Amino acid sequence: MTAPFIKGPSDPTVQPVPASVVEKVDAADTTLSNPKRAVVALGSNLGNRLETLQGAIDALEDTPGVRIKGVSPVYETEPWGVDPGSQPAYFNAVVVLKTTLPPASLLERAHAVEEAFHRVRDEHWGPRTLDVDIVSYADVVSDDPQLTLPHPRAHERAFVLAPWHDLDPEAQLPGRGPVAGLLDTVTRDGVAPRKDLELRLPE
Repeated sequence: MTAPFIKGPSDPTVQPVPASVVEKVDAADTTLSNPKRAVVALGSNLGNRLETLQGAIDALEDTPGVRIKGVSPVYETEPWGVDPGSQPAYFNAVVVLKTTLPPASLLERAHAVEEAFHRVRDEHWGPRTLDVDIVSYADVVSDDPQLTLPHPRAHERAFVLAPWHDLDPEAQLPGRGPVAGLLDTVTRDGVAPRKDLELRLPE
């Protein structure tokens, strides 16, 4: 477990885990004999971007039934789907975790972490303090409108594929194939590694 954040102007304190999530973790622990591997993409283009990504990683680690197993390098990315220069650039990263949470509960926790960092959903493709997207969950392929797995656009986004490939060169995107092959089919324009920045694996 990691130490909680100290309150401050740029250090939002992560909210407690909702009781409903804790109940679902308890239920999952009795029905799943082994934790599942999930891949989560993080992005931020407002405020202290690096601090926000690290805060999200720590908040996920502090979730019952979740353990962070790997953290990718940081990439800086031009915003997707908007006019060039209309928004600040994103910092993006990918984490691999093991969890006994079912997908719906992991999504609920992802949304809670976003809200703790004051994520606002007023504008499609709008700037945001934090994005937490579930890219894949085990080998699950599902078209559930609440949580499509794998993420329906992950295979065409270099800002997801590049850091994921750096973290796990042998990674596979369920239903799509090797991440390395997918990365060869997309442009990396506007997606640059930030070798001067680093996110830490929670202790």
